[in-house]
This record gives sequence, structure tokens and C-alpha cells, in this order.
Amino acid sequence: MQVCVVGSGGREHALAHVLGRHHDVVVTPGNPGIPGSVATPPEEVEADLFVIGPEAPLVAGLADRLRAAGRLVFGPGADGARLEGSKAWMKDVLVDAGVPTAAHGTFTDEVEALAFLDTMGDLFVVKTDGLAAGKGVVVTTDRAEAVDAVRTYLSGEAFGDAGRTLVIEEGLTGPELSVLAVCDGTDAVALAPAQDFKRLGDGDAGPNTGGMGAYSPVPMATDDAVDDLMDRAVRPTLAALRARGIDYRGVLYCGLMFTPTGPRVLEYNVRFGDPETQVVLPRLTSDLGILLAAAAGGDLAGTTPTCDDGAALAVVCASEGYPTAPRTGDPIDGLEEASAVDGVTVFVAGVTGDRERLVTAGGRVLAVTGQGPTVVEAQMRAYEAVSRLSWPGMQHRTDIASSSTGR
Repeated sequence: MQVCVVGSGGREHALAHVLGRHHDVVVTPGNPGIPGSVATPPEEVEADLFVIGPEAPLVAGLADRLRAAGRLVFGPGADGARLEGSKAWMKDVLVDAGVPTAAHGTFTDEVEALAFLDTMGDLFVVKTDGLAAGKGVVVTTDRAEAVDAVRTYLSGEAFGDAGRTLVIEEGLTGPELSVLAVCDGTDAVALAPAQDFKRLGDGDAGPNTGGMGAYSPVPMATDDAVDDLMDRAVRPTLAALRARGIDYRGVLYCGLMFTPTGPRVLEYNVRFGDPETQVVLPRLTSDLGILLAAAAGGDLAGTTPTCDDGAALAVVCASEGYPTAPRTGDPIDGLEEASAVDGVTVFVAGVTGDRERLVTAGGRVLAVTGQGPTVVEAQMRAYEAVSRLSWPGMQHRTDIASSSTGR
């Protein structure tokens, strides 16, 4: 099968890498570090299956245009992509579906938003309604910081029109989990759960980012817990979407928190998570292309993903200044040496140049994934590879999964 992966980041590199085990893959536009990258627009690519990676083209209706041209597409149409394109709309769907989530309010007026903020206790959560590349969320115990977020979002100073409507949520506490559910419009199957690390610094210090690392499997994510999530959240959400006339065929990324009062869905994304994809997909032992094609065709019956008994752990290496003002243009050293570590794959994201000499071109530059029989072994391999990489100002967390490994 000829598969076209749309996108240019580490997530798309991981998709292409795993799909390439069984199928011929092209990636558009890709980047110089992803084999099979082409500059051809997706509408002009001939392929049996299209897999759309990032959220922006989904929200903009790329899946609809490809389907209208008779293509088989894994990725929701613009109607379903509103789950990520509008956090306020997503919350409405969650409420309609009866999915447990945080108490919340939606605002366009500063006075009303600040009044609601003061009813939310000591932990404040402020989110842009629209897309903000994973950076439009402030979680803080500092009221002044929350107030500043409200004002800069609503004014458009921080994220333009994406923030002129915002959502304020009840602050929840507890361990988080990411589950990627492959959906065929009616039903869904879960891939192996993962846990990601959003904060920039060790010990969950610093600002929220698009994600600084992840690992899988996660001890608390038992089969029963995942089955419960699918029954209490994912399937009711698909039913609520169908009631609105939406045929959702794609991945539904469910971010949830295990609170003292039970699991709560924090958010849905409409694409594979990054960096969760870089630890979930490498563990697959079944054919990813067959799974995604079945979902795109509207019939997952009899298609069950399987994964190995080992573990995968990814460490994101980012540019100096990320997430606010990443430095770019620095040559990356040590890629060949890092890739030579047993059990390691380096997924390439924010780069330019050519394969022989890649140069930083974005905030999150690389995701270094280690695999092994245990999380400890995967962690050791990933960090050994990271130690062989360098460029001026390179930053990364040193504690991915440390709470699980004791290291």
C-alpha cells in the first residue's frame, strides 16, 4: 500500500517510520531528516491512504478536500476537528456526552472572566479557545499570572484571534494519562497508553510546552482502566458527534487526569499526540497501515492493534529559548552517534539543511526514543543517545519517567 503522511514534525517521522515497516511511504512536506519527504502538495500525491498528522490542516478541512476527491483519509473532517479547533465547543460536546470533565466557563469579556476566575479555588487553568500550537494553556497557583493570561489572551496580544475567546477551568490534581483511540466513526480501539511531560523543566518546573518527553507503558494504565475510559469517554463522545451529524474517522487523543474523585477528561485532540506518538507507535507489533485504513474506511471490526511487552521512552531536545523565542540556525552534532545506540531511534522535527548536516529550525528539534524490555532500560538508552547530541543552547529534561523508574 502507498501511504502519504501529511506533516513535517517528529510525530510524522514516527508515523512514517512505523508505517514503513509494511508499506511504501511518502511524507509531505516532511523535513530534511525524514526519509521519503517530498515537496508535492498532498492534493497532488497519488496514494492509497492519506494520514494527516497536524491539527491545523485538519481544522482547515484538508481531510474533506481529499475525501471529496475520492481519497481514503485517516483524519477527521473540519466538523470533527472542532474538538481541537475550539476548546469551548469541545467542552459542550463533553457535557452533552456525559463525559466527566472539569467545571469550566467560556468567556469573551474580561470582567466576567476575572469574576469567574475567583470562583475556581487556588489552582487556575486558563486556555485559549483556538489553536495555539500546544502553548495556549496556563496552569498556575499565582492569581496574578492567571489574570495576566486572561488579559493577554482576550486582547489578542498572546495568540491573536485564537485567544479572544477563552476557557477557564477548575484546577484538578493527579497523575495524567494520554490515550490515542483509533476511530471509524462508530467505534474505536485504543493504542497503548502513554504519559507525557508538558512542563519545560525537571520536576515539572517552568512553562507549559508542546511536550518534553513521554513514556509507555504507564503502570497505572491497566487494561481495565483503559477499557473504562473507552466506555465512559471515547464511545459516548463518538455517539455525541454522530448525533450532530459528524462521522469522525481519525485518532481521538484523550488527555485525562486521575483525580481523587475519579478520572476526568482534560482535553481531546484530533491528531496523534507529540511526543506520545514517538513512544506508542514504535511498540506496535501489528500493521499500523491496515489499522488506519480500516478506520478510514469506516469498519474497524476484527482489526485489533497489538504491541510488544517492552517499553519506550522519548526525550525531546529543544532549542534555547523554547517555548517563547526559540533560537534557530545552529548545526546539530552527534546525530549519527546517537542513532547508533542500541534500541534508539531519533525522530526529527524542527530542522532545516540536509540529512548530512541538519540545522535547528524550531523549538522542539528532536525526539530521542529508546526502547527496551523495561522502562528503566528504555530510559538509559534514550539518555545515552541524548548525551551524544549537541548544539549551542540545547535543552532537555533529565527526569522523564523518573517517578516510575526511581532513577
